[in-house]
Amino acid sequence: MKRELPDFLRAHPLFQKLGLSAAEQQELIGAIEEDYLAGFFASLIQETEAIMGIDPNLPEQRILEMAARTIVDSLNAKAASIRLFNPATLKMTSFGAYQFAEDERISDIPFHDSIAGRVVREGTSIPVPSILKDPAYKNKAIVRTKGFRSMLALPLRIPRFMKLEKDLMGSLQIYFPEENRQFDSLFVTHAELLARRVSYVLAKKRILDLQRLNARKENIVNTIFVKLSNREGVKLKDLFMALIPELGESLRVYGCSLFTVSRDQQFVRLEAAYPMEQTYHSVGSTYTVKRYPYFHTVIHGTQTVGDAPYERIDPGYLLIKNPQRSHLVSRGIRDFAATHRIHSILIVPLRADDTLRHLMIFYAHEHRQSFTDEEIELITFFGREVMKAYRLELLDDVLHDFKNPAIAIAGFANRARRLLEGADLAEARERLRGYLDIIVKETDRLKDLTIAMSVEGREQIVDLSRVAAQRYQVNEEAIRALQRKNIEVRAPEVQGDLLIFCSPFGMERVLDNMLSNATTAIPEAGGVLSLRTFSRKTMACLEIRNTGTIPDEKIDQVRRGEVKGRGLNIIHRFVQSNHGRFRIRNESGDTVCSIEIPQHRTVQEESV
Repeated sequence: MKRELPDFLRAHPLFQKLGLSAAEQQELIGAIEEDYLAGFFASLIQETEAIMGIDPNLPEQRILEMAARTIVDSLNAKAASIRLFNPATLKMTSFGAYQFAEDERISDIPFHDSIAGRVVREGTSIPVPSILKDPAYKNKAIVRTKGFRSMLALPLRIPRFMKLEKDLMGSLQIYFPEENRQFDSLFVTHAELLARRVSYVLAKKRILDLQRLNARKENIVNTIFVKLSNREGVKLKDLFMALIPELGESLRVYGCSLFTVSRDQQFVRLEAAYPMEQTYHSVGSTYTVKRYPYFHTVIHGTQTVGDAPYERIDPGYLLIKNPQRSHLVSRGIRDFAATHRIHSILIVPLRADDTLRHLMIFYAHEHRQSFTDEEIELITFFGREVMKAYRLELLDDVLHDFKNPAIAIAGFANRARRLLEGADLAEARERLRGYLDIIVKETDRLKDLTIAMSVEGREQIVDLSRVAAQRYQVNEEAIRALQRKNIEVRAPEVQGDLLIFCSPFGMERVLDNMLSNATTAIPEAGGVLSLRTFSRKTMACLEIRNTGTIPDEKIDQVRRGEVKGRGLNIIHRFVQSNHGRFRIRNESGDTVCSIEIPQHRTVQEESV
């Protein structure tokens, strides 16, 4: 610059007209360099450092607002506004301002018929000497009221580092009070330089956000690894209790629910939730997608994609910004949200091989208007990792439930062999048929466990007494196989036609686990095992009694569901999902475990 400026000035016609001597020319050039340019560049450095010094940990909107204020002060302007291009809606959306109230500006303006949209399309700055005369500026009432008459619109770029994501483009509008103001190239270049420094701060923020994202992902993986290393195996409830606080700290959510979507995409089933006492949907319950707009919108999509006053519909999530006003939310959810001070609800789909397999619902106390790409990435990663753990939990449950059917098959097969070795097969025919029926049924149960893992099937009307008697017989065979000869198995006392509405396979799993636990609890010295079914008002009741008692503190743990036993967790989940009760008590030297399930009357799916 020092070598070029003298040559430039001496060759300029206006400079030559001054008729200055060589000494005077040198003095003037020196004054320009020392008195003006040095100060100009020092001021420019200070301005750029002020922008680059903005805390990158702040939200993007706050960073842009602080940068806009610095640029306004540097250019002796009056105000600034920021609009970002939304490719989903083809709109320029308001994203903060300085010296403008948010409600004073139009939320969205057209991309193809606006100055801000033109800045994004052309990627260049656009001076507007007279706002009131420019037809592309629509909201003239506000600038007339504010006293703004001219404007310089600058391009903005918000970098994205996530895979397959494009940088977010926008426009920064700087407002001035002069009418018919002319913006010279040096002024525009000065403004562009300052605006481009904003991208540096935002890029730094993205890097820090990605570092935090990776750290949180690592925490999630480490937590799951620790749980998998536990001798008792993995339980989804424990994972939720360990991981949701991690998400809560970063995403400011306080609760989460995990749903499985049926293969035909017509039903969803709640698999787990945290915290349980503040969950609206019932664990284990199945809901019809078409009846609930929020489920239907996420699973089947909608023609309306974009940001609305009360909800934000994005291909990657559905955000209910105002549960009390959104048309996608029912009265039940509104009441639940009001009771628990929930002001926004996020629903995220989880896909595998391009098929939607699961949903996660997050509840937040804040009035969230959007979620960042990194936040959605963290939630999706969390969901996928939880689903891996969920499948492992199901596998552990299945392996746990293999025992009784396998023992029953072996036991009744041995009985059948002994009958075949007898002389009179005609007398043994009916007994053989009964044994083979049991073997076939238990083999089918093993096949269901192997193929479908935890898929318990759709609910149907079940005779609790009939199923209980069958599983009691299978358990008796298991006792014989274990050679527990000192256990007296009393005949079951069952009430006929004790109908409930549930999954038959799930009910059988519960009975197997209750009977197995009761058998194991009988002391080595021996004891008695009994079962009875009966009705109490509107409830179908099943009670299993075994010799031997358990400590009171253990009973309290069982009542709260704070147990390590996999069988008790299976029982708790089933009873809870069928709106029943599970009880355990000591009585006269015996342990009595009971469940109560509502008797079948008219099944109506509750409103959600």
